[in-house]
Order: sequence, then C-alpha cells, then structure tokens
Amino acid sequence: MPIDAAKAVAAEPRTGEIAWNSKDVQLYHLGIGAGVPATDPDELRYTLESRLHVLPSFATVAGSGSPGVISGLSMPGIEVDLAKVLHGGQALTIHRPLPAEGTATATGRIAAVYDKGKAAVLVMRTEVADADGPLWTNDAQIFVRGEGGWGGDRGPSGRLDPPSGEPDRVVERAVREDQALLYRLSGDWNPLHADPEFAKVAGFERPILHGLCTYGITLKAVVDTALGGDVTRVRSYVTRFAGVVYPGETLRIRMWEQRDAVRVAVSAVERDDAPVLADTVVEHT
Repeated sequence: MPIDAAKAVAAEPRTGEIAWNSKDVQLYHLGIGAGVPATDPDELRYTLESRLHVLPSFATVAGSGSPGVISGLSMPGIEVDLAKVLHGGQALTIHRPLPAEGTATATGRIAAVYDKGKAAVLVMRTEVADADGPLWTNDAQIFVRGEGGWGGDRGPSGRLDPPSGEPDRVVERAVREDQALLYRLSGDWNPLHADPEFAKVAGFERPILHGLCTYGITLKAVVDTALGGDVTRVRSYVTRFAGVVYPGETLRIRMWEQRDAVRVAVSAVERDDAPVLADTVVEHT
C-alpha cells in the first residue's frame, strides 16, 4: 500500500531551523494583494518596513516557503502519485503575534492519516517556536485520491453547518493577472501556478492561483474590515479548499460576525459564485 498509516504517524518528527526578515514579509504581503492603493496608510502597514505588521497567514511560508503539502509527501510511509494529491484544507493557530524578522525551530510530522474510503487524508503538522516559546502551529490537510479503503479511522468530517442569515459584510477583492507569479516568489514553485502546459496536463484550462494565496487574501480582508486592521487579534484560522481561482478573477468574500469569531465563505464572482473557500472560521480576541 502506498500509504502506511502506522509508519507515517510513528515516524520521528523532522526538525530544522527557519529564518525570515522584513523583506520576506513584504514580498508575501504583495503576493496576496497588499499595497493597493500604494500610499494608503492602512496598506503601508503591510508594505513599509518602518511600520510593518505581519499578517498571521505569513506563517504558511515563513522560513522556507515550502508548504506542508510538499513536505508531507516526503515523510516515511508516504509514497503517492503527485497527480492524485490535492491540498484539502489549512488550519493555523497563532500562539503570539509574529515578529517581522526572526529565527525559529520548525518541527514537522504526520499527525494523522484518515481513511475516507476512496481517498486518504494526511494531516501534516508543523509546530514553530523561537527562544521565547511557541509561535504557531500549522496543519495542512493533504487529500490523496484513490488511496483509501484499508479500514482505518475516517476522522472528523470538517464540514460546518452553513451560517444563518445574511452576511454582515460582503467585500470583493480583484486577483491580478500576475498574482500567482508574484506569490510563488515566497517559495511555492509548483509549475501548476505558472506553466500553461503543465496546467493543461493537470486538467486545468490555464494556471490556477495557489490555494494559500486565496487563504492570505481572505484573512487580510477579514482583518482589514472586521478586526479594525489589527493583525494581533487573530488567534486561529481554518479553511477547506472548495474550488480553484484563476488569476484575473474577482473573489467575493462574505463574513458573518460572531462573538469571538468570523465565519467566512469565498466564491469566484465571474463563475456564478463558484465556491472557493468553505467551512472557514477566523477566531479572534
């Protein structure tokens, strides 16, 4: 069997040092659409080093830029065809505000392997800490088609009941034609997001936007509109990737505000509101 669940979960964690600086943070922010308008004081918090605030989703690229999807596929007990792999979801817990530059230790392991029948789901967990203690915990859910059916734990469904009533806020964010080309400079070099021929082989009409780019665009919209621009209020951020985004499209971001959380749904305007992010929750102070 290409996936040995017991071996994967029992494998020794991989630990390494990571480092980042303000340039890495600024590049990431530009990659998710910050800086428009360029002289807007609210945007300068993301683009000007003298007043830099770090959006928590920067944690998905900090240090190496290699997403959990890639590192998870190289763990012991995991031998799968990359063409069968999808990034199913992302969960981020922030233990304290991210510094604009730093050095930390990242520890990665397969936290769980779930048997969904016709597919397997791997949970690649990365825990990051510096000299002052834990910084963040990142879980990437890796969906592998055709690798289930061994009778293992199905795991949680991850599906939430739809929010009730009309959204409290609806904002739209344009995705630039070159958004994926800019975002990939933060470390995710998958040609699916840049090479038209590779995209066609993978079954797409043209290169698609990174799911984690949409993830970042969405969190920035929530912080800027529902949280008063205060990045330090974010405590956790979870989503399920429900569909693709093509560069040049427009994202419609709906928000339902709750006591300590914002429920979010994201769709592609030009494709009749096709779902993009679902089961999305930003917990905050």
